[in-house]
Amino acid sequence: MLQFAAARTTLGRWWLNARARWQCWLWRRLVKATDAMKRAFDIVTSFVALILLGPVFLLIGLLIKIEDGGPAFFVQTRVGKFGREFKMYKFRSMRPGAEAELQKYLAQNHHREGVTFKIKNDPRLTCTGKWLRKFSFDELPQFFNVFKGDMSLVGPRPPLPREVALYSSTDRRRLAAKPGITCFWQISGRSEIDFSGQVNLDVKYIEEQSLTTDVKLLVKTVPAVLSGKGAC
Repeated sequence: MLQFAAARTTLGRWWLNARARWQCWLWRRLVKATDAMKRAFDIVTSFVALILLGPVFLLIGLLIKIEDGGPAFFVQTRVGKFGREFKMYKFRSMRPGAEAELQKYLAQNHHREGVTFKIKNDPRLTCTGKWLRKFSFDELPQFFNVFKGDMSLVGPRPPLPREVALYSSTDRRRLAAKPGITCFWQISGRSEIDFSGQVNLDVKYIEEQSLTTDVKLLVKTVPAVLSGKGAC
């Protein structure tokens, strides 16, 4: 009622406009401060992880190289925040040339909506790749992406360009945040969750994201990943 009364006078309208501009300014400052805190957390945590995991990286790379002589790392174009493409790093878990064989296995996709592709016991996986996938060790190089700023520790998983091409306008909501190594669906079933379920959980994160939420998700990710549940 006070606002309606104030709007009837020139001074009142000036006061309402000034208050609205002040609130918008405060909101922008809060958003920027939150983003800065998240980025600082990502940089420090990813740097420490890369240092501590150095021997693990060396061991995994050696095992991959010994098995088939191919490269230890797999670099793939992914889509980030607002559709920006970047190069995402992984330990190679499939035999060389596996991407070219994708068409042969599309009919076995157990994600019925067809946007994302997952099959049980993918025949393209190497022996080393099977246990890398089971415990998500193939994702460890993405700490480089986090340190660089392409990704965050927590956020929607980055999709492939061919997947984004199939997105509806509703699905594109998951591109409103920087992609991450883990998020809600990573601790809730991983590959067992279909695409629409992934979108809903990603949007839930975007709407609720905070540094506290990120820490909670990171803590829950460790036992979820080590259990191997939902891995493909």
